[in-house]
Parts: sequence; structure tokens; C-alpha cells
Amino acid sequence: MKPHCYLRAYMAGIVIPTIAIVLGLVVFTLVRYAFQIPIPIERVMIFPMALVPTLFGLWNMLYTRLSRGHYLPIGLHGAILPILFMPLGAAGAVAGRFLAFSSEGAVWFEAITMPYVLIVPWFIIVMIVYYFIWKYLVSFLNRVLEIASR
Repeated sequence: MKPHCYLRAYMAGIVIPTIAIVLGLVVFTLVRYAFQIPIPIERVMIFPMALVPTLFGLWNMLYTRLSRGHYLPIGLHGAILPILFMPLGAAGAVAGRFLAFSSEGAVWFEAITMPYVLIVPWFIIVMIVYYFIWKYLVSFLNRVLEIASR
């Protein structure tokens, strides 16, 4: 076994969300300044920038540890991650005061309402996206860094 397996697993895990956050920051900046739409970038991006890459890295470390005992395939392991992200993200959004819940649904930025009926399909789509991210991208990085992956 190569040394520092968990460090390599952490590094492989943080690559994809770090790139996605940089791209998201570019989009938010364009929306806010080029199109003059008042989205509070600093409040929207602080949670993802602080927590998402770290959780991806820790989740990949956990996968590396559990995969030795014939754990789930990496895609299914990654699809479980939104179950942790949803409550944390919702709590952060409510604390940041850009998400509120009303009788009609979840209200973003006091302007956009997402009916409760759409939350479950949206969540399923997020889980499918995470499945593919982990199955193809994180798995590829694990192979490049010589971490056991299926």
C-alpha cells in the first residue's frame, strides 16, 4: 500500500467541488454585476466554499476506508452525500436569511418560491447528478492517485 492513502483520497475528493465553486462564483458575479440582479454573493457562496469541498474530501476518505470491506460502489456512495448536504444547506440558508419556508413552499431571496411538490424531484435529480460525479469523476481521480476504486 502506498503511504498517505487518506490524504490522497481527501485531495481527490476536493477537486470537483472546488472547480464547481469557482465556476459558480463566476456565474454569481456575472449575474450580480453584469445583469444588475441583487443576489448577495457573499451570503450565498460562503457555505459552499467552506463546507462542500471538505465534505467531499472526507466522504472520499470514508469511501476509501470502507471500500476495503466491499462497501457500496463509489457512485452509490456519492449519491448518499446529498442526504447530508440538504439539511446542512437548508440550515445554512435559513441562518443566512436567504431561505424561508412558507405555506406555498420554500422562498429563496424573498422572491423565488419553490413549491414543496418540486423539492422531492429536485432532490432525486441532485442524487442522480452526484451518482454520476462520483462514478466517473471522483472514481477517475481515485484511480489516478492509485486509491482503490470500483
